[in-house]
Amino acid sequence: MTAPSATALLASVFGFPSFRPGQEEIVRAVLAGQNALAIMPTGGGKSLCFQLPALCREGVTVVISPLIALMRDQVRALRAAGVEAGALTSGNTDAETEEVFAALDEGRMKLLYMAPERLASGATLGLLRRIGTSAIAVDEAHCVSQWGHDFRPDYLRIGELRRALDVPLAAFTATADEETRAEIVTRLFDGQPPEIFLRGFDRPNIHLAFAAKDKPREQILRFADARRGQSGIVYCGTRAKTETLAQALREARHAACHYHGGMDPEGRREVEARFQRDDGLIVVATVAFGMGIDKPDIRWVAHADLPKSIESYYQEIGRGGRDGAPAETLTLYGPDDIRYRRTQIDEGLAPPERKAADHGRLNALLGLAEATACRRQRLLAYFGETAEPCGNCDLCDTPPDVFDATEPVRKALSAILRTQETFGAGHLIDILTGTATDKVRERGHDGLPTFGVGRDLSRPQWQALFRQMMGHDLVRPDAERHGALRMTDIARPILRGEAQITLRRDTVARAQSRPVAKALVSEEDAPLLSALKAKRRALAEAARVPAYVVFTDRTLIEMAETKPGSLDAMAHITGVGAKKLESYGAEFLAVITGATEHMHPSRLRLAGRPEGVLFDRLAEVQLALARGEDGNEKFLSCTHSTLRQIAERRPATLGDLARLQGMGEQKTDRFGAAFLAVLAEG
Repeated sequence: MTAPSATALLASVFGFPSFRPGQEEIVRAVLAGQNALAIMPTGGGKSLCFQLPALCREGVTVVISPLIALMRDQVRALRAAGVEAGALTSGNTDAETEEVFAALDEGRMKLLYMAPERLASGATLGLLRRIGTSAIAVDEAHCVSQWGHDFRPDYLRIGELRRALDVPLAAFTATADEETRAEIVTRLFDGQPPEIFLRGFDRPNIHLAFAAKDKPREQILRFADARRGQSGIVYCGTRAKTETLAQALREARHAACHYHGGMDPEGRREVEARFQRDDGLIVVATVAFGMGIDKPDIRWVAHADLPKSIESYYQEIGRGGRDGAPAETLTLYGPDDIRYRRTQIDEGLAPPERKAADHGRLNALLGLAEATACRRQRLLAYFGETAEPCGNCDLCDTPPDVFDATEPVRKALSAILRTQETFGAGHLIDILTGTATDKVRERGHDGLPTFGVGRDLSRPQWQALFRQMMGHDLVRPDAERHGALRMTDIARPILRGEAQITLRRDTVARAQSRPVAKALVSEEDAPLLSALKAKRRALAEAARVPAYVVFTDRTLIEMAETKPGSLDAMAHITGVGAKKLESYGAEFLAVITGATEHMHPSRLRLAGRPEGVLFDRLAEVQLALARGEDGNEKFLSCTHSTLRQIAERRPATLGDLARLQGMGEQKTDRFGAAFLAVLAEG
């Protein structure tokens, strides 16, 4: 089908007189049967780029989409435009499913939507071959990224489906940095580069704003009050918070409801339907809500908690102002948010290199929050685009108070370097402020040239400064070393005095009096606690049991604080019984010490008991006498089980010793006197 035909259908079916910028060349490529990857901003018209070619070609275009709500919205809109479209989802009624199959059998269906989970069924491939599938479209293609913010495991089956059907595939997403784009190409196109269309990330109609948390519920209520009667979304970090904040908005006479993944399907569908139908409704939700929502007149999006990453932030704010009219955003953040996000990364099961990259991504988001100039410039730079100051963000409206922070930053970097990049911010701040803690004195850090050089700033101010340093990606936590801060390459010119850095004074000043929430453990021990929780999670998932069955939080907290250096020491931790020490002790000890202690099961049963010390002394004596006192006799040894019996029963005579299983006359002659001497000492 030629381009004029596509243009005619654009007007007659969709009612658009012309393509939006970037759409036409994507449509041409898809119509030509080319494999394509299109990265377009939210609201940029991605869906039309696969829907329009589907009407121009023979056969059925199969659309893989991640959310039922998204599929229902698009099918509803297509049918309203007179297009035969349907979806096969777990949310279908029997009648809806029968209607879809009837349309497929009669050859009327042009677009068939399905969730990626359906690809796991062996019958799906046969169905798609039978109905004459001529193309595959993948919506929200970033879900194929195994370490992305919206990973869906069944997206990994799509590449295999493309090969099996031997049809062209077009993938679409609004959020894909360079690394994610490369992963999409590998997973969906077998590494063979498709035609790539990068259509810009700027949404100039959206006003960007961040604010430090200061009575956050009141901040959200004030933001909503100023936009009363307008449709909006408030994103929260927890399910419980969505419910309490929605109630607070209703008490303030707003039309508001909550939405999260723990609700029953009917309740979620009702909220989705209300949001599409009602004007002025506010939905307070976790990130489970909103992907693919086509509501064009969402006028504002607020984040009550810091998102996971810039990709998540960009996608979530992109749900506002899809009609091109002005929309506003507000993102609240605080030290607890950052600590929570760091902990999520450290407690995850990703390999160390991925954790390092995720800490870098969080640094980028923190840098956007703590930006010193136009936020849009910073946001677009993350996606590889350049821009002039936008005039439509809070920092363009009111430039922040900044100062030359080169000197305090150099002091902090010097403290990191002089302690071999092996400590977290808490210990480094103790050094900088001249706080001679036991840990500082034990390591001789009170004798460093940097000890006390930062007394002009308080501890909260230094914490704010370290956060800004992370936001500028000068330092990153090292997940393999329990959160120790390591310098990045861009920090070294500052340390050498070859570059300067400007930071926000208001953030540092505000930290002077901000109360600090009480944490489960000290700031210094928090990364180790996260690593222990990650190990617990992996073991619990492998055994298919709740995490507390492995060890409770209280037990892990005690491990993080006391840092046992041996299995004997670990046996004294509250909650570590003999069975759990045998099952899990060595693995948790490896997390704490970085080395694995291998202990025979017979010795392990004595861990933490005086008999364990006796066992070790008996083993030493046995090794020394294994070939007799002169070293020339026949080799003899006792089993671990025998040594355990001796340590536990403590025989008092050579006769008692000889009667123990595994000893006998020969071994008693060789080791007896020495063993009894050890027992007498113990």
